Order: sequence, then C-alpha cells, then structure tokens
Amino acid sequence: MLKKVKTKKNNELKWNRFSKFKSKLFLTPSVIGVFVFFVIPFFVVIYYSFIDNIFNKEFVFLENFKIVFNNEAFKMAALNTLKFTMTAVPLAVILSLLMANLMMSQMPGKSKFRTIFLSPLMVPIASIILIFQVLFHYNGVVNDFISIFGVENIDWFKSEYAPIIIVILYLWKNLGYNMVLFMAGLANIPKSIIEVAKLDCSSSLKIFFKVKLRYLSPTILFVTVLSIINSFKVFREIYLLTGDYPYESLYMLQHFMNNTFASLDYQKMSAAAVIMFDVMAVIIGILFVIENRYGKDVEH
Repeated sequence: MLKKVKTKKNNELKWNRFSKFKSKLFLTPSVIGVFVFFVIPFFVVIYYSFIDNIFNKEFVFLENFKIVFNNEAFKMAALNTLKFTMTAVPLAVILSLLMANLMMSQMPGKSKFRTIFLSPLMVPIASIILIFQVLFHYNGVVNDFISIFGVENIDWFKSEYAPIIIVILYLWKNLGYNMVLFMAGLANIPKSIIEVAKLDCSSSLKIFFKVKLRYLSPTILFVTVLSIINSFKVFREIYLLTGDYPYESLYMLQHFMNNTFASLDYQKMSAAAVIMFDVMAVIIGILFVIENRYGKDVEH
C-alpha cells in the first residue's frame, strides 16, 4: 500500500515537472522572438552610437552624441516633439478622463456616444489623413467656411496653425481608447467607498478629486505612458500629410531619424535614438514615482 502511495506521488511530481517544462517550452518561440527582434537590435543601436562607422568600427565614445546635440535639425525636432508632447498628452489624459466620468454617469444615450468616440479606432490611417486633407487643404472645407466671413485662405499645413491641426488629429484618434481605459478603472472603484463619501455629504466634485482620482492613479499612469508613446508615433500622420520635410513646426524627432537613416548616417541616427530612449525612460520613471507616492495609501 505504501509503495503504491509513493509511486503515485512520484508520478505526480514527474507530471508537474513535465507540465512546467512544457509551459516553458511553449514560451521559447516568444522569448526567442523578443530577443531577436527587440533586445539584440536595441544593443546594436547602442553599439552603433559609440563607433565612427559600421566599416571601421572605431570606438569614439560620446563623439556621435556631441554631433547630434550640435545639429540644428535635431534641436528643432527635439523642441517640436517636446512642445507637442507637453500639449497633446495632458489634453488627451484630462479630456478622456472627463469623458469617461461623463459616460459612467446617468447620461441618456451613452452607448451611442461610446460608439462615436470609438469610431476613429476602426478607421484606417489613410482614411483619416484623407479626411484632414479635405478639411484643411488650401482649397478645402475649412477655408471655404472662413471665406464666408471675409478671411483669406490659409495654407494650414505650412502655417503657424499646423501644430494645432496635428494636436486635433492626435486627440481625435486617441481619446476614445483612453476613455475606455478610464471607464474600466472607474468601474473597479469599490462602490462602498463612493457610497460612504456620499453619506458624508461630499459633493460630486469632492468625490471625484478625493476618491476617484486616488483609485485611478494606476490607470492615469498607464494612460499617460501610452499617450506619450503615441505622441512619438504621430510622425506617421505628419509624414502622410506633409512628407519627409514638413513645415518647421511639424518637424519631429522621427523625421530627423528617418532622414538620417535614409542618408545612411547610422551613427547619428543611433545616437538620437539612444537620447530619445533615455529621455522617455526618465519621464516614465518620474511618472512611476509620482504615482507610487500618490496612490500608496489606496493600495494599502
């Protein structure tokens, strides 16, 4: 009897070990893919940023970074990207949070509004670009409208208003998805906490700032990080609208790196990519610290 029990236990242990090995085996293709397509290229870019060229491979340490920092095109691209991110990301987070809060209230026709806000996610980028070209072309709908009031036609994509159009495009594309994330976060807030706050005679505004925002701190962090990443991806829309060399205020870091890649200047491109990665890592690190301090009492 004891032998049978021991044999059964041994078989169970062997099966558990086999199951663990099998689960690790299934993960192997994914791990290999991550290393081949993400980790190894990342270190290759870092390596390229410290050599003079891919043929001599002479180590020059920070020389490529000095060249990039002294490059006027890089300075302009970095400043434009910073301005865009500092404008578009706070707007994307705040507006989507307000929209989500509104959608979670007793508002009539909520399902229709959700569909409207989520519709940009289902529209291909090419179609979105076509819509904005029709609207803001020199002979487009917007110029036809303002001409009624005696305003002369504006070349929107080659004017000081160009960044505003791109911010509108960015918000139109991303607000719906951010709103859904915030709605999920609001749905996870314990109803008992909100009920207690209402019994304590707290106003809706006070409940929002004192209760909901604290419980939403992880979601706010996630949406902010996602919005920052998407703000760096806005190059795709600008490129389709204006090409390789757009109006100065629309020239982003991705334009700089794309153009340096096209000219086969891999060292400059790699140095710019490393700088961009470092800046994003610092910003996201600061956001994590803020969220940790603000939402610590809620977690405990």
